[in-house]
Amino acid sequence: MPSSPTTSDTPYAGLTPEAVLDALDTVGLRGDGRLIQLNSYENRVFQVFLEDGSVVVAKFYRPGRWSDAQILEEHAFAAELAEAEIPVVAPQRFGDTTLPSFTIEGQAYRFSVTPRQSGRAPELEDPAILEWIGRFIGRIHAVGARASFTHRLTLNLQSHGTTPRDWLLGSGLIAIETQTAWKHVVDQVLDEAQRSFDAAGAYRPIRLHGDCHVGNVLWTEAGPHFVDLDDALMGPPVQDLWMLLSGERQQMQQQLTALLTGYEDFMEFDWRQLRLIEALRAMRMIHYSAWIARRWADPAFPVGFPWFGDRNYWSEQIIRLRDQLDAMREPPLGGSAF
Repeated sequence: MPSSPTTSDTPYAGLTPEAVLDALDTVGLRGDGRLIQLNSYENRVFQVFLEDGSVVVAKFYRPGRWSDAQILEEHAFAAELAEAEIPVVAPQRFGDTTLPSFTIEGQAYRFSVTPRQSGRAPELEDPAILEWIGRFIGRIHAVGARASFTHRLTLNLQSHGTTPRDWLLGSGLIAIETQTAWKHVVDQVLDEAQRSFDAAGAYRPIRLHGDCHVGNVLWTEAGPHFVDLDDALMGPPVQDLWMLLSGERQQMQQQLTALLTGYEDFMEFDWRQLRLIEALRAMRMIHYSAWIARRWADPAFPVGFPWFGDRNYWSEQIIRLRDQLDAMREPPLGGSAF
């Protein structure tokens, strides 16, 4: 296991329930004393019951992760989507900002407030539901293609591949007996990913949700509702589609067909990007290991990821990355014509 913190210690130590309520009070939201901490590792997120009977969700951003400009750009994108009548939860505005701050024991916490959005997980085995979700992703991308982010990240091989690989190799957190084998397979994976990007050809990055997995899509009677734009970035449109695919190859092909049937009602899809699916999946695996390692000083991470960091973890990653390398070498979903 990682033996010592490598990032700032306990970034949320002062964020008590009382402090959360005090922060909301500064923007005119009076809590009735009830709040529930929601599942989130990167930020701290609370469902807060207000005296007027309404319920809001308050997100306190991890200090040092995003700049104010990056967060505000995310908020502006959410507002633009909501204005286009796309079902996303956009932060509330307080005066001239959607990003107020509150200082606790010398630590400034930036936060946002959104209305509570309830819902359930979508039934992804139903092609009609996937087609419905695909239509809304197409609408998100049609808005996302209107302009570019200036401050937020761009998803590419460096940001989600070579940079996390190099950071992990220099961190001392990879079990020494597995480090050589892990580096070897990661290098192979990234070489194959480069070939996938080369084969897919040039594309114009657009603004994306960025983390469009089933946990960030709530199903309501009105259809899908998209939450958590925290990882919004520039990148290839297929990034917002592949995380909704699961199962055996035939199942994923059927799911993809349904998604794209709906998607192309609103946005043309470059089918060459199907070559990127397994490369993006491999890059996410590498990036995910680095994400956990970078946050290990936060007490929530050792509790939430007790299996991380020992020899067994890295040995399992080597096996998974080798399997992923094989998947990357298969013809893309949709056939080799793409």
